[in-house]
Amino acid sequence: MSVVTYIGLGSNLGDSRKTLTEAVAKLAALGRVKTSKLYQSPPMGPQDQPHYLNAVARLETDLAALDLLDELQKIEQEAGRVRLRHWGERTLDLDILLYGQEQIEHQRLTVPHIGLLERDFVIMPLLDLDKNIQIQAQCLKDLALAQDSTLLVVADEFWSAVD
Repeated sequence: MSVVTYIGLGSNLGDSRKTLTEAVAKLAALGRVKTSKLYQSPPMGPQDQPHYLNAVARLETDLAALDLLDELQKIEQEAGRVRLRHWGERTLDLDILLYGQEQIEHQRLTVPHIGLLERDFVIMPLLDLDKNIQIQAQCLKDLALAQDSTLLVVADEFWSAVD
């Protein structure tokens, strides 16, 4: 049975747009994918790193949550992901933001993703995919962060050419 999941994508090293496009193509092998617009955002952690490109992919998949996490980490590794420092620069970051309606507390995975409601670079792409999306009984479009976002849209929802 398919589950609708939302995957956060981010990159700020190398050819980020190409890396994200390739990641979306690999996600398409796991199920049906639709992408949000592509955004540019300042780094959340150390400020001595490049701005990020961020998006969210809606993925319908038959994979269990931890199996999906394994596949995402494999895609990150194939993109040359290296974890240099906490909230530091990266070639590719893939996060399970939502997995159906499930709430998951596992040593490897927390869903909904921690901090999701405080990050406009996650909220705005989620709203691209579902304008009425609610998380923990909170309608995202009503959040102050959604009203006051300063993210820069760098490409529309067709940037990845996968659907």
